[in-house]
Order: sequence, then C-alpha cells, then structure tokens
Amino acid sequence: MNTPRNRTVKIGEAAKLTGTTPRAIRHYHQVDLLPEPERGHDGRRRYGYDAIVRILWIRRMTELGMRLDHIRTSLAARNDQDRKTLLDELDETLATQEETIRRQRRALRRLRETGSDLGLLAPNVTELLTELGAVALSQADLDTLLVTEHLFGPEAAAHQAQGHHILATHSELRAERDRIDRKMAELKDAEADDPRVEELAAQFFAHIQAMAEIERAAGFPQSDEPGLRVEVDTESGQVSLPDLEPFGNLPTDESPAQRRCAELIGLKLAGWSPAERGEA
Repeated sequence: MNTPRNRTVKIGEAAKLTGTTPRAIRHYHQVDLLPEPERGHDGRRRYGYDAIVRILWIRRMTELGMRLDHIRTSLAARNDQDRKTLLDELDETLATQEETIRRQRRALRRLRETGSDLGLLAPNVTELLTELGAVALSQADLDTLLVTEHLFGPEAAAHQAQGHHILATHSELRAERDRIDRKMAELKDAEADDPRVEELAAQFFAHIQAMAEIERAAGFPQSDEPGLRVEVDTESGQVSLPDLEPFGNLPTDESPAQRRCAELIGLKLAGWSPAERGEA
C-alpha cells in the first residue's frame, strides 16, 4: 500500500510526530537544514511527508553527535566520498570527546579516593603524594600547588609536591622552614632596601639547597628543565626573571621587602650574583 503524501500538518503536529519542538524546527529553517514549506490559507507552515522524514534524519544525526553545520554538509553531500570525509571528521571528534570523558572520570575517581581537593590536581601530582604516604597538606599548600600547576605545568607542581613530602618527613627542615616563614612575615611592612632582605634570601636559598640534596639522595626525579633565565635591560641595567613573571603578576599583599626577597632567591636559583652586575 502506498503511503499517502498529500496530507500536511502544522508545525506543532510535525514536532510531535518527530519527537522534537516547534522551536527546533524553526531553527532548522534558519540554518538551512530544512527548506521552508508552503503555507496554508491561514499563513501557517504546512509540513508534508518528505519534511517529516528529513526532520527525523536530522534528529538521528544530532543524536549521533553531529553538529548542525556537519549535518547540512552531509545532507547536501554530492557523493559517497564527501560523506565519508565528513564521517571521518565526526569519528575523530567523538574520539576526542570520549578521551575527555575518560579523563573526567579518572579525576572524579581520584577525588573520591583522596577525599580532598588534592584529587583535582594533575594525576602525576596526586599519585606522587599518594605514593609518598598521602602527606596531609593544608588548604594553603593545596592552593599553592594549584597555582603552580596552572602557571608552570604539572611537572613543576610535582616537584613542589616532593618538597612538601621532604618537609613532612624531616623535622629539622620543617623547623627551619617555619623559622624562615616567620622571618618573612616580619617583613610584612618593610621596604625593599630593608637590611634583613638579603640575609633572609641567603638563608632561604641555603634551605632550598638542603632540600634538593635530600631529594637527590632519596632518588626523587630531578627536573630536566633548564635553569631560570635571567634577562638584563641594556639601558637601565635592571635584572628580571621572565620565567617567574606569571607568578609575580598574581594579586598578592606582599610587601616590597617580601617581593625583593623572592627576587633575590630566584636570582640565586638562576646562578646570578651581584658580581655579574658589576656590583661586587
């Protein structure tokens, strides 16, 4: 029996028949997915069998994950090769989405297992701290790891995580870091030329070196990244550390003395000395 094709329906019934909405059908018209149908004597759109079938095909392709512009291209494809190219592109898109979902689920699993924001950090950071005995970190420590990971990448955050483990397992280094932190806090209202700045920077640098020595002795992975770069303005002679610039741009309440102390530590880590500026 032949399917009758002379009967037409209004947009509301067309939407009901195809499991969509009048708004969606109007959008299909706007993006040239569905030709505008003839209108009845009342000025309303009338949809025939062919339009219903096309809407069903559009819906099936959207359920597959195809974008509307891809659907338009597919429906207008002149040959099988055009459609194959389009479907290959869609397959690549879906593969990317699939990997994204897997990554999100892995992050969710880590979040459940750790029971803290630690699970939201990069896998290598979370796994490292877990392997090292799930060192209890303060929220401030987690905040710092997040900032480091965002600005400098997961490897830098993993190296910082090693430092947290060293401090948690070596009481003498923990005591020294706490002492330095108290001294740094005393510079809260000090200016950059405060005489305490250079001495504290030297102490902090020595502390970092002591931690690095323990890390090496313990067999912790060492970074393959080159050392910090130092740039000197040829006109003003001002020295800067471009690698640390993102961190320096963060909004903080550091005093000029605290910022200067951090700069001096960075220069020491880069192997820079006052002699290289002609100040010795």
